[in-house]
Amino acid sequence: MPQDPFVAVIRMQGIIASGGRGQALNDQGLAPLIERAFGRGKPKAVALVINSPGGSPTQSSLIAARVRRLADEKKVKVYAFVEDVAASGGYWLACAADEIWVDENSVVGSIGVISASFGFQDFIARYGIERRVHTAGKSKSMLDPFRPEKEEDVARLKVLQEQIHDAFIAHVKRRRGDRLADEDLYTGDIWVGDRARDKGLVDGVGHVVPKMKELFGKRVRFAVYQQRRPLLARFGASLVGGALGELELRAEHARYGL
Repeated sequence: MPQDPFVAVIRMQGIIASGGRGQALNDQGLAPLIERAFGRGKPKAVALVINSPGGSPTQSSLIAARVRRLADEKKVKVYAFVEDVAASGGYWLACAADEIWVDENSVVGSIGVISASFGFQDFIARYGIERRVHTAGKSKSMLDPFRPEKEEDVARLKVLQEQIHDAFIAHVKRRRGDRLADEDLYTGDIWVGDRARDKGLVDGVGHVVPKMKELFGKRVRFAVYQQRRPLLARFGASLVGGALGELELRAEHARYGL
């Protein structure tokens, strides 16, 4: 008797960042899950359930590239399902899929690059603190937050941002192709639900279980893969790190009104 078809579901939730910052999404942490999702059995499809306001462009690119490599090797179609938000790096991940589906309230887009920091030079001067920096290489101390901002440093940063922005745009165009509206979608703006579909950024409104049942039958099964919190964190042994990670996540979501 033939087995019921199954879909491998990879949950991707959180800020995209290298290292072990809370529940951050990165290639090192997701690699084993992605490899198992494509490699165990013969899934009819792989579904990415995404809820991410973005983060590191490099980690976004690495994760998306891994998904595409395995999808091509295994000849498995990939579907992305957006929950609250897939913006900036989160949308980069969604574009790794062959189709993108959203809730009517999902926020997507923000195809741009942002860099944020603080300037503390007046604060330390007020308390009589002197900043001493010695470098070999004139750009080694670029954008030091404890020194006044320099126009040439900002100009260099913008050049770097443009390079990353160009790579992001190329990725979206390569993956979405002629589905994209014939207009400038790369200003960092965001869209919700059906408006995102009108722009060609997504394929429509749909949720993972009903959409997979529609495509593969009512008897389709699901194998879910998601990152687990470290054992010590589950028992409250990293409260400070967890609290900071939660604040960072809330701040990133707040940028999109969530």
